[in-house]
Amino acid sequence: MPYIEIKKSLYYEILKRLIDIVLSFILIVIFSPIILLVAIAIKLDSKGPIFADTPERVGRNGSLFKMYKFRSMVENAHELLREDPKFAKLFDEYKYGSYKLKDDPRITKIGRIIRKYSLDEVPQFFNILKGEMSLVGPRAYYPDELRAQQKKYPKTSNSVKIVLSVKPGLTGYWQVSGRSEINFDKRIEMDASYVKRRSILYDLWIIFKTPWAMISGKGAL
Repeated sequence: MPYIEIKKSLYYEILKRLIDIVLSFILIVIFSPIILLVAIAIKLDSKGPIFADTPERVGRNGSLFKMYKFRSMVENAHELLREDPKFAKLFDEYKYGSYKLKDDPRITKIGRIIRKYSLDEVPQFFNILKGEMSLVGPRAYYPDELRAQQKKYPKTSNSVKIVLSVKPGLTGYWQVSGRSEINFDKRIEMDASYVKRRSILYDLWIIFKTPWAMISGKGAL
C-alpha cells in the first residue's frame, strides 16, 4: 500500500527503538506470571489455540505481519464472521461500525475479561522485540479494513498513507484519549496527527497514560 513519509531525526528513530527494546523486555518479565495464567485460563475456558488465529495486519510501509494476541473469541472467529451466513447481519454491523462490535457473540467468557483490561494485547511485546511494532504508534489495521473504510470515507486517503509510514503501536494517542469508540475517519485522523507530531516526550506521555486506560477498561494496552 502507498505511504507518505513524515521524516524525523535519526536520533529519534534510534532512541525510540532502544526504548521499545528495553521496555518491552522488562514488561515481558513483569507480565510473565499473567501470561502463564491467561494462557491456562484460555485453554480451560474454550476449545482452540491460545493465540488468536487472525489474518496479517498492515505494518510500516504497507508490509504485512502477524500480530500476536491471546485468543479472546471462539475458534475461527474471523472466518465465521465473514463466511458463515448466520453472521451475515453481524458482519454488516461490524463494517458499519468502523470494524468494531459492542456486543460480539464470538467472545468467550475469559475473552471478555482479558479484552476489558487489554490483557489479550500483551503478546504484542514480542512483535515489538522483533521490530514489527512499537510501544507507541497508530492502530494496526487489517488490509480489507483499510480498503473498505477508505471507500466509506474517501477523504481519509492521505491520512492512511501517513499512518502507514510508521510502525503500528501497542498503544497510541486515540486509545489513551478516552475516545476509543470513535469511527474510522476520526480515528485515522488522530493516528495521522500522532505521526506528524511524534517525539520521545510525546511517546512517553502516551506510555504513562496507558496504565489508566487499561485499568479503566477504556483503551488498549
